Amino acid sequence: MSATVADFTLSRKDGFFCGLFQAMASPCELLIETDEKAIAHSLTLLAQQEALRIECKFSRYRHDNVLALINQSNSKPVSIDEETYRLLTFANTCYELSDGKFDITAGVLRKIWQFDGSDKVPAAADVKHLLPFIGWQQVQLNEQSITLPSEFELDLGGIGKEYATDKVASLIQQQAKGFSVVVNFGGDIRVTQPRKNNQPWYIGIENPLDEKTGTTMVRIHQGGLATSGDSQRFLLKEGKRYSHILNPFTGFPIENPPRSVTVAAEQCTQAGLLATLSLLQGENAETFLQQQNVTHWIYR
Repeated sequence: MSATVADFTLSRKDGFFCGLFQAMASPCELLIETDEKAIAHSLTLLAQQEALRIECKFSRYRHDNVLALINQSNSKPVSIDEETYRLLTFANTCYELSDGKFDITAGVLRKIWQFDGSDKVPAAADVKHLLPFIGWQQVQLNEQSITLPSEFELDLGGIGKEYATDKVASLIQQQAKGFSVVVNFGGDIRVTQPRKNNQPWYIGIENPLDEKTGTTMVRIHQGGLATSGDSQRFLLKEGKRYSHILNPFTGFPIENPPRSVTVAAEQCTQAGLLATLSLLQGENAETFLQQQNVTHWIYR
């Protein structure tokens, strides 16, 4: 198992360098507040290598990584390392905080749900057939191993990109002391520290209700920003829109969620969790975010 480092681009902007590459099926961007091209090059390469390493290790689309071993284990224990254990422990926290609605075993539903903008809603019988293979509470996890029931699958897509964003930002903070860097992996964002003279970065977040510009500009000095919504992944049948946020108890999309939610938090993983948890509340998403007392942008 190995990650392949592809070319990246590096361009000079007004007061910073911009590094661009592809990873995790997303455009990845670094904004690096330095005048030194060599430093910007080094940090972009570091970010690319780490993003590809995480993708290689945890992507559900590979057949030679730890996730594939777990998903093909047929109820046998699979040895895991510390990083895998920590990521799965975070998934367990998500499960508990959501009362079971954030469940990484629910990825098995992708076999019948294809959120491609079409009207292909699966039959209720097909959904019902998969429900017995969902349930994180049936997974056995400890620091050394994980045991997954037969025909279950893990899907880390709901937390993987946010994890990679924070991990890369942490590595950059160790090397880039004294200047600010924005890590933006497909809209999952982490800012390492405030800019010079305490100036903010201006980040565009998706506004699916604004047909003219499609973005809302927000100011961020430091911390994480994450967006969750159905502007790109949905189904539309007989006038009803089906969000890609699925309820693991029913196998069907959550009813009446917002079109998009963006949350600001100390870390990207925290922001992503809160954004997804709010969508899982359906029509009560706004109330949930207000109760959490977090800065957020919500569009219905």
